[in-house]
Amino acid sequence: MRDVLSQILRWWETGETFGLATVVNTFRSAPRPPGASMAVLGEEAEGSVSGGCVEGAVYELAREVVSSGAPVLQRYGVSDDDAFSVGLTCGGILDVFVEPVSRETFPELGAVAASVLRREPVAVATVLSGPGAIGARRIVWPDRSSGSLGVTRLDDAVDDDVRGMLAQGLTGVRRYGARGQRRLDELSVFVQSFAPPPRMLVFGAIDFAAAVARVGKFLGYHVVVCDARPVFTTAKRFPEADEVIVKWPHDYLTSTVVDERTAICVLTHDPKFDVPLLEVALRTPAGYVGAMGSRRTHEDRLARLARAGLGDAELKRLRSPIGLDLGARTPEETAISIAAELIQLRWGGSGRPLTDGSGRIHGDGPGA
Repeated sequence: MRDVLSQILRWWETGETFGLATVVNTFRSAPRPPGASMAVLGEEAEGSVSGGCVEGAVYELAREVVSSGAPVLQRYGVSDDDAFSVGLTCGGILDVFVEPVSRETFPELGAVAASVLRREPVAVATVLSGPGAIGARRIVWPDRSSGSLGVTRLDDAVDDDVRGMLAQGLTGVRRYGARGQRRLDELSVFVQSFAPPPRMLVFGAIDFAAAVARVGKFLGYHVVVCDARPVFTTAKRFPEADEVIVKWPHDYLTSTVVDERTAICVLTHDPKFDVPLLEVALRTPAGYVGAMGSRRTHEDRLARLARAGLGDAELKRLRSPIGLDLGARTPEETAISIAAELIQLRWGGSGRPLTDGSGRIHGDGPGA
């Protein structure tokens, strides 16, 4: 919904009723992830649920839902025949929830949009199927909730689970009993998390850092470039970065927030910078810590870090030399190899050419 938020907010503010279609579950080689949305008002459509595969069918269903006022959970691609009949030729399966949205049906949309714009974590939990009120919605923030799924015990169970998902930026379906029992699964709730973007911390104000910042921004990261040398560390040199910090790298890392979604890219290539920095980085919960350098530099760096007191488990977290082996030479190519490694770790890919494999292309979820 984030991709269409500005448009649907305008429709909502003017009192329109529109159809909102959201991917809530995927199987096999589905082209778009849960949370992808398309909004429909009359002849207008914004967003995409399948990259073009089933847009026509979803568009027609959204118009029907606006007319009937009843939400619908629709599966596309149940069989190969069905897939081709609506254009889902990739062979994937999509569950799409289509609902009518207006100020009356979704009074909290304004508050959700305001939180997203402020980068305040917020999640929307919606009943998809089962004995509950289909389309019932609950909005969950880290410190409060609004709306109801119909049963207090269900609200309480969902609040607990959603806050855990929100902390990790997870979107997906959770199943409960009609009164919130976690051991039962007859009621499905879709949780769409709007967490602030993950952070990419790029250390070293060099041309490689500029390329990494561009790619990081493209992947959706909040990018910070940090270096101790003010002459090189300027916003003019790094226009794609959200923040440009002049500070000793290890001092900055010690003072900033790092979580499991943070990617740390050490491009300083200088022991006086990168060894103190990596001493801090490898003791944080960052999901990715990579460092540029040759294999010889890497071995020297490991020896220095070991002498500084880091253990084997901490040293094994270091991705160095940084990136996947793509044969990269230029800063831009190196940035792509780093991005490829980040994507591989996120989704558990092999890193091999797809032409060398067989079976479905997309895995079930995150990797390491």
